[in-house]
Amino acid sequence: MFVRAELKLLIAALLLVCSLVTVLQFIPSRFFLSGLELNACVSTVSITVNSTASEVLQGMDAVVGVAVAPPQLLPPPNPSPPTPQHEGGGIIKRAFNPYGAAAYNFVLMSAYRGGLTTFAVVGLASKPLHVFGNPSYQCQWLPHHTTTAQQPPITTTGYKILPDWGYGRVYTVVVVNCTFPSPVGHDGSGGKLILHASTNGGGDRNSNLTDRIEALNEAPGSLNPSYYTSPPKYDYLYCGSSLYGNLSPQRIREWMAYHVRLFGERSHFVIHDAGGVHPAVMEVLKPWMEKGYVTLNDIRQEERFDGYYHNQFLVINDCLHRYRFDARWMFFFDVDEFIYVPRRRKTKSSLKSVTDSLSEYTQFTIEQITMSDKLCLSNDTRKTSRQWGFEKLVFKDARRGVRRDRKYAVQPRAVFATGVHMSQNTAGKTTHKTEGRIKYFHYHGSIAVRQDPCRNLVNTTSVNLDRIPFVLDTTMRRLTGSIKKFELKMIGPRLRTTPQ
Repeated sequence: MFVRAELKLLIAALLLVCSLVTVLQFIPSRFFLSGLELNACVSTVSITVNSTASEVLQGMDAVVGVAVAPPQLLPPPNPSPPTPQHEGGGIIKRAFNPYGAAAYNFVLMSAYRGGLTTFAVVGLASKPLHVFGNPSYQCQWLPHHTTTAQQPPITTTGYKILPDWGYGRVYTVVVVNCTFPSPVGHDGSGGKLILHASTNGGGDRNSNLTDRIEALNEAPGSLNPSYYTSPPKYDYLYCGSSLYGNLSPQRIREWMAYHVRLFGERSHFVIHDAGGVHPAVMEVLKPWMEKGYVTLNDIRQEERFDGYYHNQFLVINDCLHRYRFDARWMFFFDVDEFIYVPRRRKTKSSLKSVTDSLSEYTQFTIEQITMSDKLCLSNDTRKTSRQWGFEKLVFKDARRGVRRDRKYAVQPRAVFATGVHMSQNTAGKTTHKTEGRIKYFHYHGSIAVRQDPCRNLVNTTSVNLDRIPFVLDTTMRRLTGSIKKFELKMIGPRLRTTPQ
């Protein structure tokens, strides 16, 4: 009741002042203040009264429980247009006024602890800022439930890694390594990792903009130190690139069944949806998600930020650090590529035998076998609609001396950042001499074809198409029957009617 009475008093006072203004405007100015002066005075009074009334309404909100929207703040005024200044002697001093910003200083995606002393912060930053400027990062650890007087923040210089090899566009990928001189939060008390991102005059040499970013908030009791030294949960983990466009559900179906069989029970697949996981593709992934083999990340919001290839480098670096301690080996390749382990005469060949033989290396790369995405055998004419992609696409590129992209696998605990075709930020050795042990078949372009890919049918074992020689290779075709049986055993017939 007291609040309502005070509000009525304020409104009555405002009405009285407005009445006086109306009357006083008819009095000659030589006797009193001008109308304009009074209006200015009243404006000041109105602002004060409105401010007080707002406070009273907020008080009423607390009493009666009615939501009252807070007053909106007006944006700061724009600077005046630049005015040239004549300084004499034919000299004109020109002015430059900045407006807005072309790109963000830093776009945070994630931050992960990498041990008791180290963290990784993954994000995007303005590419021109990093190409032409010298931005820097400082890391700070703030323990929970303590003040700066009790325990000053622990700081260290952030080491930045740019893993996208200059492929960035408006934005480039940045991985900031924060390694403190001693363990932080190791007592389980929790804390916050703060990243201070400074432009160092990169955007404006007259200013050094520093953004304070809360990169990680570690809850008390959430740290498990043994996690960083325990054996990994998975033998193999797949980190997928950004999926986008109108993808073929049938090609995804084939790829999933093939690689779950190859990687085995102790494996996991991390898929990144940048718009390519439409409902039909989701139906293909669901059975494997229900079995615990697949984790799907919705990253469609990344499309706001113009980075290379739907921010491919960003998401695989997030995947690296998110699962760094969960896998013995981590593979990086695409969903139109199939890893293959050739049979060897004297020893039993398997993915495990290959990785065991390469265990002294942190990283190994995998050679590519390039397959046609349209050439099929004419003998298959009446059954191509029922055949799987790698069952009917049986012609490989026979050119020699052609440089072909390689894909790769790493032991992630010794990797600090990664790329699309290999990592350049590892501790340990890398080998490219894997020919004869492991390779991958690449069906480039086939993943985005929503009809039967057999557009050219031939009755020969060698052919030239678009000036490229192709020869028959039925390596993958011979595996089709066992892959189909495996899928049926694992998830039943629920995907038999999957559309192209």
